[in-house]
Amino acid sequence: MTFQFKIKLNNITNPPVWRRLVVPGNFTFNQFHYIIQDAFGWDNYHLFSFSPGGFTTYPVISDPEMYDEDEEDIIDSDEITLAEIFKAEGQKFSYLYDFGDYWLHSITVEKLIDITLETADCTGGKGACPPEDCGGAPGYQHLKQILADPKNPEHESMKEWLGLEPNEKWDADYFDLEEAQEAVREI
Repeated sequence: MTFQFKIKLNNITNPPVWRRLVVPGNFTFNQFHYIIQDAFGWDNYHLFSFSPGGFTTYPVISDPEMYDEDEEDIIDSDEITLAEIFKAEGQKFSYLYDFGDYWLHSITVEKLIDITLETADCTGGKGACPPEDCGGAPGYQHLKQILADPKNPEHESMKEWLGLEPNEKWDADYFDLEEAQEAVREI
């Protein structure tokens, strides 16, 4: 079994940020985490967690570094496969990356594909991944406003923080499908 997922970064608009992924059902949630990281362009600096309906619902499937092994309602992300959780088209799940910035992603199973692939792939997407540690969705919105206004006193320092050249601009619409595919296929 293979799954086609649409994963959307919550609370980000103008443009929205999402990726479409095709992932083998025998992949673990830990592998899925790395696929999402690569598809979006995150740097994997922070802890993560998956859950069926936000983070007050169980089970929580998580980074093993996040929890005490004695916690009963938390499943090690290396110990469970996608096929053990995902059963139907339209099924939804949540993925949280970086508990400080709180990058919440909505995962939707778009298709169940009756073949088994050996590698994952990114087949579509939109929008640039927000920079790590920019303050979550509100911080990213503020950053985009600063970068859009060359007269803003923080404009140059934010460009420098992002590693942009003096004449370079942040493009919130930027998404390179080939780059995402190359990264995801390596997992």
